[in-house]
Amino acid sequence: MKIAVDAMGGDHAPEEVVKGAIVAAKELNVEILLVGDQVKIEHELAKHHAKNDPSISIVHASQVVAMGESPVSAIKTKKDSSINVGLNLVKEGKAEGFVSAGNTGAVMSSATLNWGRIKDIERPAIAVVWPSKKGHIVLLDVGANAECKPKHILQFAYLGSIFSEQVLHTKSPKVGLLSIGEEEEKGNTLVAETLPLLKASQLNFVGNVESKDIFGGEVDVFVCDGFVGNMLLKFAEGILDFMYGLIKGEIKKNWLAMLGALLLKPVFKSIQKKTDYDECGGALLLGVKGICVISHGRSKAKAIKNAIKVAKESVEANILGKFAEIG
Repeated sequence: MKIAVDAMGGDHAPEEVVKGAIVAAKELNVEILLVGDQVKIEHELAKHHAKNDPSISIVHASQVVAMGESPVSAIKTKKDSSINVGLNLVKEGKAEGFVSAGNTGAVMSSATLNWGRIKDIERPAIAVVWPSKKGHIVLLDVGANAECKPKHILQFAYLGSIFSEQVLHTKSPKVGLLSIGEEEEKGNTLVAETLPLLKASQLNFVGNVESKDIFGGEVDVFVCDGFVGNMLLKFAEGILDFMYGLIKGEIKKNWLAMLGALLLKPVFKSIQKKTDYDECGGALLLGVKGICVISHGRSKAKAIKNAIKVAKESVEANILGKFAEIG
């Protein structure tokens, strides 16, 4: 299996991207196509004695889409960007998936334009996987669509349910519609108009759910518009950083706390691993005709390696084939 990786995307590219790709090639038994500036990529490969690794090859791309660039403008004016070239490798059948920690809007726009949307899916959605008390949950959309219609939320629900079933191996995933209360009369106009569509669907829909239910494990797939989802995603990132900092600060206040922390070190490591973004790797762009994993702009080697793992597992699960059954 070949996975194309945007070697120039992200705050730590190409150093961390190349490092993560090298680890992925060794551990995941995949071939990696590193897309970007050939000279810079070769330099990074040489640092890790991987320049002649047969499982890693370079596809030169002369341009880079900066994180702050306008997505639509960038994909039109930078035809030879690492994002466009990488996505085209999948379109041409030279790779089976694409991973990028670069400009999210550019990746999404280019994937939609170059690959097209799956039949009956009008809007692609970005899906994240989070840990819960009973395994993992899927939340979508987390930023692809700030404005949505009820039919779009319904489509997200089908995409998320299939992903949960095929990749996370959840049997008959329970789908919940994020709202400000469980009662059917609560929520905004979008929630009120989406509810009957989900109730009439063939999904295992459990009704309206609140954000406090996300980590409980009773619901497997949470759907909302991209504005709400992105707010939740960034709040979760912020609260985790705040709590880790708070705990570290309290521990340093006295020697008893430091002793307790030492005894609880294995517990802290386990919790950190479960909540560490690097362990998830990236978010899948669902609804396009290809496997595309979007990683955080701050991704380092471990996150890149795990993003490649997500791409590989999605290919192996044939989720594109399952998505074709929607409608």
